[in-house]
Amino acid sequence: MKAGERPIGVFDSGVGGLTVAHAIRQALPGESLIYFGDTAHLPYGDKSEEAIRNYSRRITDFLIGYDSKMVLIACNSASASAYETLLGEFGSKILIMDVINPVVEYVTSHNYRKLGVIGTKRTISSGTYEKKIHDASASASVYSLATPLLVPMIEEGFIFDDISNAIIRTYLSDSGLNDIDALILGCTHYPIIRNQISKFFNFNVEVIDSARIVAQRLRVMLEQNDLLNKGRTGEDLFFVSDYTEYFGKIARMFFEGNINLQKADIWR
Repeated sequence: MKAGERPIGVFDSGVGGLTVAHAIRQALPGESLIYFGDTAHLPYGDKSEEAIRNYSRRITDFLIGYDSKMVLIACNSASASAYETLLGEFGSKILIMDVINPVVEYVTSHNYRKLGVIGTKRTISSGTYEKKIHDASASASVYSLATPLLVPMIEEGFIFDDISNAIIRTYLSDSGLNDIDALILGCTHYPIIRNQISKFFNFNVEVIDSARIVAQRLRVMLEQNDLLNKGRTGEDLFFVSDYTEYFGKIARMFFEGNINLQKADIWR
């Protein structure tokens, strides 16, 4: 198989990374994907950095075993905790990309006065978004808020109902988010409830969809390394470490029909 025809490896703790995988499919229809959802360990947001790094190493090794030409960390918690580790250990033989740096590049290219960031406890406590944004744009004000109930809420299928609306309203009513110009969805699960979040702000705040931004940056990286696939050559494969009906439902929704979903218990 030619280098460009090899698949793109994508991983997340669960269904969240499917928002990024779907954006890649739309932006790069010629590419094939190998997706791994670590449903046995979700959510990553309440795990230690050491645990997340260990999970990420093993999953990256698994994706390399499927001859991936690059690995995308489609999880903010793993991007904050494990990106530098994976880059150091695997970067000499495969492209490694995270979901935080492309978003930071995007927001610092705009003149936002005040930014909000919502994410898991791990992502927010790492301070990664604030540090990277301030390093690139000293004038931008950033307010970060941990919203830990959103991932399990989404993974359990509580979306577009009174329960999810109440949780979203409670979090976003935090006074620190008053008068923000834009809100970074610092978790790849959150685009699933993007419309509900936008509605809370009466559609007056730009709710930044990291999936689209990441897909565009990924295309640039493939082009720069002469790895862009001009014609589709393989099927998409989806793996989970623990099968859940909801994962299959969401995956079929994003990819419109039957998908090749398999359980891979890589922790034995």
